[in-house]
Amino acid sequence: MNPQQMKNAKYVLLLRGINVGGHKKVPMADLKKALADLDFENIQTLLNSGNAVFETTQTEEKELVEKISEQLKKTFGFEIPTLVRDFDEIKALIDLDPFQKVNVDKNTRLYVSFLPEKTESNVKLPYVSEKKDFRILLKTDREIFSVLQLETFKSVDAMAFLEKEYGKNITTRNWNTIKKIALK
Repeated sequence: MNPQQMKNAKYVLLLRGINVGGHKKVPMADLKKALADLDFENIQTLLNSGNAVFETTQTEEKELVEKISEQLKKTFGFEIPTLVRDFDEIKALIDLDPFQKVNVDKNTRLYVSFLPEKTESNVKLPYVSEKKDFRILLKTDREIFSVLQLETFKSVDAMAFLEKEYGKNITTRNWNTIKKIALK
């Protein structure tokens, strides 16, 4: 079967550490062009934090990560930590609905942290901080679901805790962002 006849698979691209505080600027239009230059199709970006949905005939996640990382370094001139998930995996997270029992108010943040690979930790789940303002509800092989109360616990402290436990190569998204991605 030639490449023209192969069916496209749909993927989600999650970049880490871009467009934060004016550093490592990656305009979404430029990201979209960089992905198009890889012959990806139906590319859609979401927000300014490095989220994209695309289609390709390539199906090896590790190869996609390597290819995209190389293209982004060539395009933007610096390394950008890159994670790729099959679109169906993102939809499965929505179906999992890990936050359904969480009471949400204006200071509550629901986060999904994505791991590049299966990672173990000594954290006993569900984890609850001493002041009960940071919780890890659930961990799958490659995702961590956490809840943060902003009035007493800061996002950067939560991210530092997660990086200490699960490694620096994670990237985190707000649950609302994940729900928007799943609609693409």
